[in-house]
Amino acid sequence: AGESRQCAVNPMARLSSLRHNGRMPFVTYLPGATPLVLDSPHSGTDYPDDFGTVCERALLRRAEDTHVEKLYAFVSALGAAWIEAHFPRSYLDANRDTTEVDVAMLDAPWPGPVATDPAVLSKVRLGKGLIWRCTDDGAPLYDRKLRVAEVQARIDTCWRPYHAAVAEAIDAAHARHGFSIHLNCHSMPAVAASHATDYPGLVHADFVVGNRDDTTSSPALARLVYEHLRGLGYTVEYNHPYKGVELVRRHGRPAEHRHSIQLEINRKLYMDESSLAVHDGFAALQAHLRSLVDRLLRTDPRRL
Repeated sequence: AGESRQCAVNPMARLSSLRHNGRMPFVTYLPGATPLVLDSPHSGTDYPDDFGTVCERALLRRAEDTHVEKLYAFVSALGAAWIEAHFPRSYLDANRDTTEVDVAMLDAPWPGPVATDPAVLSKVRLGKGLIWRCTDDGAPLYDRKLRVAEVQARIDTCWRPYHAAVAEAIDAAHARHGFSIHLNCHSMPAVAASHATDYPGLVHADFVVGNRDDTTSSPALARLVYEHLRGLGYTVEYNHPYKGVELVRRHGRPAEHRHSIQLEINRKLYMDESSLAVHDGFAALQAHLRSLVDRLLRTDPRRL
């Protein structure tokens, strides 16, 4: 895991540092010059000192989208914007909305709005809301109630700057080119665990392309990604079992030429899921991802 550190007290005041390729606590934002924006919200390994979890680090590390940031290490050199979370998703899940709070975990009433959408609530019940209650295998993260103030601090110091960086990158890309393509980058276990999704035990394909049932990108653009990966010999699913969550929902507005797609990669393709070490498949997969990024950089969704 990366070194532990405290989140900044007021990271929003330091957002300007992100515009100069600087790394602020828990977020890296490397601006681009093309229409393409990529982000990795779940590959963070910097565990904060104030986590207060009782869960073993080895179990928490299995929640990470381990090495995703390494798989896409080439994108900045190609002119695409890159945003990366360094805080772990088990501490705060940047791909959830701030309303996705499990109020039963708190020591006092939550002062903000709470989600009521049944689809959202199913994830909260699994323990996978904004703040995780348990690991994918059901191991509890806490033996205490969380203070409302500490959850609010995690939102202010981690969630808000991450979302601000993604929004800024997409807005800049759209302003420059009249359209933007946002690829939300993830990895998934080879087999779904008991508390990970609504499909425990599901054997995953090599890739899952998600655009929330064609609402966050044009169907043609999502199919381009789908067919490109299939053409490379991979098995690919479309919007199952992962449709995309908050980051594509928030930023994908295809009618405005703002396209967001979530891309899940099966970890077996590039790493040992027990040791977390990359294996010989990493280089070939990275080369194929580069070919996908190259294809997207040559694509204008308005002409598909």
